[in-house]
Amino acid sequence: MHKGISIALLIVGVILLVFGFQAADSFQSEVSEAFTGTPSDRSMWFFITGVIALCAGAGGLFMARGK
Repeated sequence: MHKGISIALLIVGVILLVFGFQAADSFQSEVSEAFTGTPSDRSMWFFITGVIALCAGAGGLFMARGK
């Protein structure tokens, strides 16, 4: 994986996590959490995809460093 793509994935991962935290603090998510005990599906998808993008970006940077 190219270094630029890895850095882009890291940036996208951070942005998705920020969106996830904002979605988790929304009124809809708080209502959903009050009834179900878990945040809304939208915020969970932001968290999951953000972590995956961060891991892929970090893995790409570490692999590029080893070459």
